[in-house]
Amino acid sequence: MQKRPQVKGTVTKVTTMSPKKPNSASRHVAKIRLTNTLNITARVPGSGYICSRYNRVLANGGRANDLPGVGYTIIRGVYDFSPVISKRKRRSVYGVSRPESLTKHIRRCFRSIQRQK
Repeated sequence: MQKRPQVKGTVTKVTTMSPKKPNSASRHVAKIRLTNTLNITARVPGSGYICSRYNRVLANGGRANDLPGVGYTIIRGVYDFSPVISKRKRRSVYGVSRPESLTKHIRRCFRSIQRQK
């Protein structure tokens, strides 16, 4: 990453990996070629995604503890990588904007301005 918090890259392959013992599952990972010509393996967070070869993605540090060789995470909802659908909690992690049905908190100092309108 060379002292950068996030770095842009292009997906070269999307596949699944099996984690180390004692866990068992099939975790989704993507091989990414970064703009600084580094090739990395990053995990795909959340469930259900639209990410294929040659998509542009944004990766940041954050390893998957049970996946050997995976030290990065793809950020959802940035560039060509789809956000998680119908996510209500931890929306910022999965790139989901605030839905209209969610109640909007109005700060106390602005409540009097709302009543005057």
